[in-house]
Amino acid sequence: MQEVRYLLAIFLRRLPWFLIVAGGISTLAILTAVSLPPAYVSQVRLLVESSQIPGDLAESTVQTSPQEQLQIFETRLLTRANLLEISRRLQVPDDVAEMSPDQIVDAMRARTNIRISAGRQEATLMNISFEATNPQKAAGVLNEYLTLLLREDAQYRTTRAGQTQEFFDQEVTRLGTELSVQSAKILNFKNENAEALPESLEYRRTVLLNLQDRMLQIDHEMTRLTEQKERLVQVFNSTGRVETGGAQTPEEERLRSLETELGSLMSIYSENHPRVLALQAQVAQAQKAVSAVGANNQGEEEQDPARAMFTLQMEEVETRLEFLNDQKSQLSAQIATLTESISLTPANAIALDALERDHQNIQEQYNQAVDRLARASTGERIEALSRGRRITVVEQPTAPSAPTKPNRPLIAGGGTLFGIIAGLGLIAALEMLNRTVRRPADLVRKLGVTPIATIPYMRTRRQKLIRRMSFSAAVLIVITVIPTTIYYLHVYYLPLDLIAERVMDKLHLRG
Repeated sequence: MQEVRYLLAIFLRRLPWFLIVAGGISTLAILTAVSLPPAYVSQVRLLVESSQIPGDLAESTVQTSPQEQLQIFETRLLTRANLLEISRRLQVPDDVAEMSPDQIVDAMRARTNIRISAGRQEATLMNISFEATNPQKAAGVLNEYLTLLLREDAQYRTTRAGQTQEFFDQEVTRLGTELSVQSAKILNFKNENAEALPESLEYRRTVLLNLQDRMLQIDHEMTRLTEQKERLVQVFNSTGRVETGGAQTPEEERLRSLETELGSLMSIYSENHPRVLALQAQVAQAQKAVSAVGANNQGEEEQDPARAMFTLQMEEVETRLEFLNDQKSQLSAQIATLTESISLTPANAIALDALERDHQNIQEQYNQAVDRLARASTGERIEALSRGRRITVVEQPTAPSAPTKPNRPLIAGGGTLFGIIAGLGLIAALEMLNRTVRRPADLVRKLGVTPIATIPYMRTRRQKLIRRMSFSAAVLIVITVIPTTIYYLHVYYLPLDLIAERVMDKLHLRG
C-alpha cells in the first residue's frame, strides 16, 4: 500500500510533464482525425485464366508464367507517362494543377495498391485499388488502369506470338537457302570428281584387276609370238621350209587368235563396249581374209610354197605383235587412269563426307525449324483468337458509396492512448535518471542502515506557489499553445488535411 502511495505521489509530482506530453499527442491525434479528408477506395479484381485449348493438342508460344506476366503489366501500368496522362485527364489528385510532374507521379503511385496472389494449385489473382477524395475519380482511375491493362495483355500476347512466328519463318527461309547452296556444292563436287567418287571405288578396283590380268595375258601372248617368230626363222634358215601346222594358213591362225581374244573381252565388258565392237570388226575382216586366201590358192599356181608360207606366217606374227602392242598401250593408259582415280578417292571421300555432313546438319536444322514454324503458326492463331491464357475481370471497378478511410475513432483513440503511454514513459525515464534519496527504503538500500525516524520534506508557501504555477502553465500549454500552433499551421502554412496527405504519401501509408 505504501508503494502505491509512493508511486502516486511521484506521478502527482510529475503530472505537468505528463499533461504536456499526453495532452499534446492526444490533441494532435484528435485534430488529425477530425481534419483528415474522407478517402474513397475503389478496387478491381482480375483473374488469369489458363488456355482454353489443352496443351497436349496445341500449345501457345507465349510461355511467360502468370506471376511474371502480371509483374510486367504492373511495371508498364505504373510508368510515368501513363500516370501523368491519367492524372491530368481525370484531375487526380485534387491539387494536380499546383503539383510538379514528379509529385504527381509519386502521389499516383502512393494512392495505387496492387497485390498479386498466387500459389501452387491455386488461381493467380490480381487486386488493384485506388484511393481518392472523390468516389467517381477513384472508379475512373481504375477504369483507365483496367483499359490499359487489358489492351497491354492482348497486345503483349499477340505481339509475342507474331514475333515468334516471324522468327521461325525467317529461319525456314534462311535454312532452305543454305540447304540449296549446300546441295549445289555437293552436286558440283560430284560432277568435278565423277571418276574418283567413293561409291564407284569397288567397281574401279575390279576393272583394274581385270585390266592387270589382261596385261599379263598380253605379255604372255607377245612372248609366245616372239618365240614363234624366232623359231620360224631358224626352221626356215635350216631347212628352207616351214611347218604348216596341219595345213592351217596364217589367216586362219589370226582368226583363231582374234576369236580367243574376243571371248576374253566378252567376259569383262558388255557387248556394246567400244573395244568389243572393234574386236568384232577385226574378227569379221579376218574371216574375209581367210575366205580370200582360200579362193586365191585354188586359182593360182603354186610357186615356191615354202617361202610363201614363211612370208605369210611372219606377216601374221608381226601383225599380231603390233596389235598386242597397241592393246598394251591402251591398257597401260587405262590402268594409270584407274590407279590415279583410286588414289584420289580417299581425299574425295573425306571432302564429300564433310559436305554431306554439313548438308545433313542443315537438313536437321531445317526440319526442326519447319516443325517449330508449324507450332508457332498454331500458337499465333490461338492468341489471335484469344484462346490462350488471358486476363479476365472478376470484379469491375465501382464508385464506393461511403468513405473507406480514415478511421477517425481509431486515429483519435490510438493517438490518445499513445500520448498516455508516452507521458508515463517520460515519468518513468525521469525517475530512473533521478538518484536522489527520497524515502527510508532508499537509505536502507544504499547505505545499509535502518533509520530510527524520518522527517518529511516541508515545502514553503513560495515553493507551493511555484509548483501550482508550473502545473497551471502545463495545463495552459496543453489547452492553448498546442491548439494555437496547429491553428497557425493550418491557416498560414498549409491546411492540415494536405499536410496529412503529404505525410501519408511520403510514408506510403495509403492503400
